[in-house]
Amino acid sequence: MPARSEQIEYVSTELLPRAALLTRLLVRQLGGELSRTEVGLLKTLSGGARRITELAELEGLAQPTITILIKQLEEQGLVTRTRQSSGDGRVVLVDLTESGSAALEEYRARLRAVLGAYLAEISDEQVEALATATEALAQLVDVLQQAPAARR
Repeated sequence: MPARSEQIEYVSTELLPRAALLTRLLVRQLGGELSRTEVGLLKTLSGGARRITELAELEGLAQPTITILIKQLEEQGLVTRTRQSSGDGRVVLVDLTESGSAALEEYRARLRAVLGAYLAEISDEQVEALATATEALAQLVDVLQQAPAARR
């Protein structure tokens, strides 16, 4: 068995590129009307209304780009924009509509079905290993979310 430091190096090098490739391949298979970026925005908004500046920061996109994406999603009836009534009237909150929630859930269901079909084609041992890796990944996410801002 490789040393822990070698395993850490391997995971540090390979995890993100392979996860990104898996995501791209699945999104390409799904097709559909929403881009991966738009789905990401809907997912973020599923946690509650957000300011445009906060969305830009969370999604790692420039504020003008987020504004354009939000306008497109609003035109599709998936999000709403409202001015904050208290305090600074210039603050715009973006929220998911019922249609936006439904579109996100439908996308997730299609994604689960496509991924599930591919998982059904691999061995029980590989599925078990991926289940274990998924749990480990959830723990890593918890560590990252609790990390002080200075470490990020």
